[in-house]
Amino acid sequence: MVMGEPDSLDFVTSQKECQNRATRSWKRQEGKGTLRLLLCVLLLAAWKTGSGQVHYSVPEEAKHGTFVGRIAQDLGLELAELVPRLFRVASKGHGDLLEVNLQNGILFVNSRIDREELCGQNLECSIHLEVIVDKPLQVFHVEVEVKDINDNPPVFRAREQRFFIPESRLVDSRFPIEGAADEDIGTNALLTYTLSPSDYFSLDAQASDELSKSLSLELRKSLDREETPELHLLLTATDGGKPELEGTVQLLITVLDVNDNAPLFAQAGYRVHLLESTANGTLVTTLNASDADEGVNGEIVFSFGSDVPLNIQKNFKIDSSSGEIRLIGRLDYEETKSYEIQVKAVDKGNPPMSNHCKVLVKVLDVNDNAPQLAITPLSLPVREDSPLGTVMAFVSVSDRDSGVYGQVTCSVMPPIPFKLVSTFKNYYSLVLDSALDRESVSSYELVVTARDGGSPSLSATASVSVEVADVNDNAPAFAQPEYTVFVKENNPPGCHIFTVSARDADAQENARVSYSLVERRVGERALSSYVSVHAESGKVYALQPLDHEELELLQFQVSARDAGVPPLGSNVTLQVFVLDENDNAPALLPRPGAGGGGGALSELVSRSVGAGHVVAKVRAVDADSGYNAWLSFELQPAAGGARSPFRVALYTGEISTTRPLDEADPPRQRLLVLVKDHGEPALTATATVLLSLVESGQAPKASSRVLAGAAGAETALVDVNVYLIVAICAVSSLLVLTLLLYTALRCSAPPREGACGPGKPTLVCSSAVGSWSYSQQRRQRVCSGEGAPKTDLMAFSPSLPQVPGSAEERQQPSESEHLGKVSLSPGFQNCSISFIYDSIILIHSLSLFFLSLSCCAIYGLRG
Repeated sequence: MVMGEPDSLDFVTSQKECQNRATRSWKRQEGKGTLRLLLCVLLLAAWKTGSGQVHYSVPEEAKHGTFVGRIAQDLGLELAELVPRLFRVASKGHGDLLEVNLQNGILFVNSRIDREELCGQNLECSIHLEVIVDKPLQVFHVEVEVKDINDNPPVFRAREQRFFIPESRLVDSRFPIEGAADEDIGTNALLTYTLSPSDYFSLDAQASDELSKSLSLELRKSLDREETPELHLLLTATDGGKPELEGTVQLLITVLDVNDNAPLFAQAGYRVHLLESTANGTLVTTLNASDADEGVNGEIVFSFGSDVPLNIQKNFKIDSSSGEIRLIGRLDYEETKSYEIQVKAVDKGNPPMSNHCKVLVKVLDVNDNAPQLAITPLSLPVREDSPLGTVMAFVSVSDRDSGVYGQVTCSVMPPIPFKLVSTFKNYYSLVLDSALDRESVSSYELVVTARDGGSPSLSATASVSVEVADVNDNAPAFAQPEYTVFVKENNPPGCHIFTVSARDADAQENARVSYSLVERRVGERALSSYVSVHAESGKVYALQPLDHEELELLQFQVSARDAGVPPLGSNVTLQVFVLDENDNAPALLPRPGAGGGGGALSELVSRSVGAGHVVAKVRAVDADSGYNAWLSFELQPAAGGARSPFRVALYTGEISTTRPLDEADPPRQRLLVLVKDHGEPALTATATVLLSLVESGQAPKASSRVLAGAAGAETALVDVNVYLIVAICAVSSLLVLTLLLYTALRCSAPPREGACGPGKPTLVCSSAVGSWSYSQQRRQRVCSGEGAPKTDLMAFSPSLPQVPGSAEERQQPSESEHLGKVSLSPGFQNCSISFIYDSIILIHSLSLFFLSLSCCAIYGLRG
């Protein structure tokens, strides 16, 4: 803390303090400080005889709590008495500036003290305090002098002072200046002035004893407004305090003009860069032109030159007063890359003066143009056997932009089996990159994309259709290598029996298929005499009626050839089975030993024969086969409704007695036997049997011989029948063993899932000894969970012809037996099963064949 000091005339110690000091000094120095002690006593006595006031001093702006003086001690008051005696300090109007601490009796600064506020410009400034204590009442006067500090700088009345001086004023002319004021006093208010350096003006300050300094500007050099239109000087006032404080004022001197200068541009030329995408109304540049003159003479009007091209006038405009050039049109770098604009500036003087400058506007490119793409086909359509690298089209690209914006790259989709090969700048070749197959893909829709290097990039696309031209690389193909056809006999000539169809995967001429027969001999005749095939439709026609009895199976091949160069072809086999029809009526066979055929059958019958005795036998054959050749015999009722004592066996044709003959029976019996086959419709034949009833003793010898021969023949026929039964049993046993072997192998073979497919159609063959048939119930594909479709195999043994002999010997074999019906599964997929199946059929056929040969041999021996 800054402590206040008492005046130099008044010492700052009280009487008690001096006495204490004298006592202490006396005791310490014992007379050595006598002179100092006496001096202290004299000063104390002088203070007591004074005015009775205590005088302190304190600088202004002292901080709160600043020590001023030990007022209680200086007034001779004990610290312990301050509170009981109600010590208090009073001051008129300034009671809160100073305060006394009752604990230690110190006078200190309580609030801010501003000397200029208290006393203004007065040289002396003090605060008068009255100190009052009671018991007894005492009043003391205390004077605290406030000392000035240099806390106020010099201040000018205005921040700037303006002067308007014509450039025609003479040198040494004076212009008065208003000085500064300082609120401090004494040395702190003593001002000195300085002027900033200037070639034109100097400062003149004249001082007097009672008045402040008089200031003025003195012109030392002639003014030129065009050279120096304005002068800015700085006048500084500095006081005498420590530290020094300053105040400044701006002196603004304006030189009045004479119109003698033309407008001048800041630059001889302006250079501006604009993107071609710049929007209308954009500020291009602002022309900076000046005229050294003032007023009307210095006002400038801007305009384009009279020779400015029309495209500049369309795209730009200039503001006549501000000189702003703005864009009013659309820029296109690809059309105009730069504009050179002539600009004129004219003042409004009389006569007017003008100047010119040029503005160069360079247009910068932006990526505003997409690439342009052109495709020139060369070898389209392209053959599917074209080698790799075949050029199919040229691709040319271009971009009106420049730089990276004009760099174009190309790609093709789909990339397989084609690719783009760059030949030179902006040119590509579309070439074949992998093998073609027209049958897989017949055409390609290619999209070529060109993309520039902008960000974001622009692109263009073009489509090209590449057709793949066919070559003859596929032969006609049939759906299956072999077809089985069933044709009923007695077909009309030229009837359609089947249609072959081959598919060629090629196109156009290469896929145009023509059909022809593969010629061969059928017996003594050419195949073409039986069938023909239409060259275009593939329809197979029977040229003549077919006869099952003559030709049961006609097997041939049809060839399919395309129209390519060279042509390709394939063959298919057709198996035409001629199905039997009931076109032959039963034919009666003559009695063995009788010459010629036809006529009635005559027999002698003894009346003594008993019931069931065979008296005759009707023999008949049918040229058909199967059921059409299965004959049955019926006895027509006699005329008049009389019941005949004879009957005929249904399938053997044997006529036997139904009861013993008696005398009442007519001697001549005429029997009418109807022979009928099982065809649809059934055909019939009628046999007449004449029976003569004779007594047993009246039979001729010939008849006896015949009977005896008949008895021998019957015995021989019994032997033949035994042989025949043995042969049939042997063949049947062989067939059963074969079927069991097949079933065992079939069951051991792993089942094949999804055995669904077309079965083989019905196969019918016949021979002189009988017929067999193999029928497929379902030709369509069958897909069910019940297993594969079943195949029925049926075998029959029809009636055999009777060997020649007597009536007793003419006995046909017994009724045809239904040998069996076996269900087979047709889904044979592996070679071993198929081989076994074919072996079964072959063995069965051979067995029937050998059985027929055996029967023929036996009948031959018997004949």
